[in-house]
Amino acid sequence: MSGRFVRSSKYRHVFGRPTRKEQCYDNIRISRNAWDTNLVKANPQYISVNWEASGGGAFAVIPINEKGRLPEQLPLFRGHTAVVLDTDWSPFNDSLIASGSDDGKAFIYKVPEGFTLRTEEGETVKDVAPVQKLSGHSRKVGHVLFNPAAENVLATSSGDYTIKIWDIEAGTPRLTLKHTDIVQSLSWSANGSLMVTTSRDKKLRIWDVRQEKPAHVVPGHQGAKNSRVTWMGEHDRVATTGFSKMSDRQLGLWDIRDPKEPVGGFQMLDAISGVCMPFWDDGTQCLYLAGKGDGNIRYFEYENGKFEFLSEYKSADPQRGMAFLPKRGVNTHENEVMCAFKTVNDSYIEPISFIVPRRAEVFQDDIFPPVVGSKPAMSAGQWFDGKEGLPPKIDLASVYAGEEPAEVAADYKPAVHANSPPAPSPTKKAPEPVSEPAAPASALRGPPPSIKEQTSAIKDLASKFTDDKEEDESEEDSSSFEEIAKPIDRSERHVPATAPTERSEPAAISRGLGDPLSPVDKPDDFEQASQVAASQDTPTLIKKERAPPSKSTEKPLTSNSTQEPLSSKSTQEPLSSKSTQEPLANANSRPHAGSVSDQPIQRSLAEIKSLLEQQTMTMSAHCQEISKLTAEVDRLRTKLGE
Repeated sequence: MSGRFVRSSKYRHVFGRPTRKEQCYDNIRISRNAWDTNLVKANPQYISVNWEASGGGAFAVIPINEKGRLPEQLPLFRGHTAVVLDTDWSPFNDSLIASGSDDGKAFIYKVPEGFTLRTEEGETVKDVAPVQKLSGHSRKVGHVLFNPAAENVLATSSGDYTIKIWDIEAGTPRLTLKHTDIVQSLSWSANGSLMVTTSRDKKLRIWDVRQEKPAHVVPGHQGAKNSRVTWMGEHDRVATTGFSKMSDRQLGLWDIRDPKEPVGGFQMLDAISGVCMPFWDDGTQCLYLAGKGDGNIRYFEYENGKFEFLSEYKSADPQRGMAFLPKRGVNTHENEVMCAFKTVNDSYIEPISFIVPRRAEVFQDDIFPPVVGSKPAMSAGQWFDGKEGLPPKIDLASVYAGEEPAEVAADYKPAVHANSPPAPSPTKKAPEPVSEPAAPASALRGPPPSIKEQTSAIKDLASKFTDDKEEDESEEDSSSFEEIAKPIDRSERHVPATAPTERSEPAAISRGLGDPLSPVDKPDDFEQASQVAASQDTPTLIKKERAPPSKSTEKPLTSNSTQEPLSSKSTQEPLSSKSTQEPLANANSRPHAGSVSDQPIQRSLAEIKSLLEQQTMTMSAHCQEISKLTAEVDRLRTKLGE
């Protein structure tokens, strides 16, 4: 096994599904202004897009159900005298939208009832005028953002280095947050009491909004390009995207209680030059990163205090703008956990559905926890007076059934990670069954030989039954045999001398594992040679190598000479030397060497046989252990697959 285990997650297989061109919003003229903005915003009913218009700034509102090619003439939302830079929908009123413009003003619009882009022939297209004008900034308004908990509270950032908090009902700014440079991004906390901002001075600021002063000011991304920030829902964490000094794209996770530096440092993403737009989903605890100028959308899951990469949606069509639908507007029947709208070629908007692949045809409550509904937690006056709270949530099961959204407790927190603590347990326990079966294998009978040693030993043992005629012929020429009479009583004295042979037999056998062993050519020849030796009354032949020419070959058999072939060295040589094998192999044609008893040879054969049996048992035990390990691997795979 490789030892690698995949982290358990319900969203590990989430994939992005593109939309066919016929189902996109086509024939759109998206603004080409260079201001760093998302260009589009969406809610469950409408999509707003910054429009390339003449005669002042404008933006278009597209009903979300009117897909396909749009008419050439559209009713636009006009009123600004310069290009529109940003828009934002009210979280509690799907028909209320705010806009910020290069003319230094922020306008509030209300979408008329029954609003549609397709008019009948001959009907005049009517533009929509603002219902509220918010004037107070001295330079362009680059960002507008509604409070997520209080109704009719709007934040606007401007080129005059300030953020103003507006009471829309009164039409006046109530609070001002002063910066030292242009604000590049801003985001509210879930209860609307705190705000986090990034600016061109490369600082990250966390504001206590109603105190009009920052609680923390820390260095952010040090790159020269813009950075973005988003508050991670009900967590006390914020996520930022930006660039390093080397222009590498980075992702940062910050703890607002101690934001001196990002948690775990900055995470390098890639070296693409486009700004990353972050989007947080509090229901699935996932962060989506969409890069400007590329077609990729990465998504991470926040778990155990860090971001875990899930997957990446890749497309060949680059995007300039991106918007994500609020969670209450997703299609729960298709297990759609998020829905994005990306601009393509500044000519059409493509919806992208992020889906959890499941076959069940019932509501999946584990991936659809209750989400923020359309009712605020407080009014604007209550919020400015210091009240805090989370807006009530709705149960998506009622939306799935086609009923009125059912409210749940406002302090509900998604139990997304309730099953996450047991997840590391398979990682810790999985290697144990793999290591435990190895102990019985070693305790079977001492340290077993390796597979390489077993293969070599078997080949050597099998080679003793091979016939090598050329070697036999060369040995016949290089060796000679002399007949030496063997006294009868001396053969009895030689019997005790076999004791050293028994002690030296393991050495001979072990040496034979590396050298060819062939005491006899065939077992049948050996039996015939034994019978011939037993039936002969004449003196037997003792094999002796040819002596050097200077010495006599007829040397009398002294005590030393008779003991020499019985020493441990000489008794081992008949088991390994090929010259000794010849008379035994040709027992039918030559007299049998009876000076050395056939018992050591039989004993050697018995030892070889026992060694083969031992190796067979060892290999059988190894096969059993391999079968156990294979079954354990299958069991772990089945458990991980569940």
